[in-house]
Amino acid sequence: QVQLVESGGGLVQAGGSLRLSCAASGRTFSTYARGWFRQAPGKEREFVAAIHWSGVSTGYAESVKGRFTISRDNAKNTVYLQMNSLKPEDTAVYYCAADPVRPSLLSPYWGQGTQVTVAS
Repeated sequence: QVQLVESGGGLVQAGGSLRLSCAASGRTFSTYARGWFRQAPGKEREFVAAIHWSGVSTGYAESVKGRFTISRDNAKNTVYLQMNSLKPEDTAVYYCAADPVRPSLLSPYWGQGTQVTVAS
């Protein structure tokens, strides 16, 4: 059974940092692009960051550029999201995804999500 399991969410003060992890099991995703998305209450799920299977290239939503960093460890089948300078508007459930080409809302593999709450 293929699973993506996020961890590392929690409550943090504005300006603080969190590091999310997404560990995969059941198959290797070393040749898959990986991504992070988030969904705030009452809003659509939105793209946050993505990383090529090789780790060479990354992409970010404008709202998180310069604050968030995505990385991966293929040996551990895990992708990370380092979130710095957090703002209350970053509050959301964060989901990781895996896709053979490019993570999107149509990606075949998703985690269950981890809550991030940023207090002002």
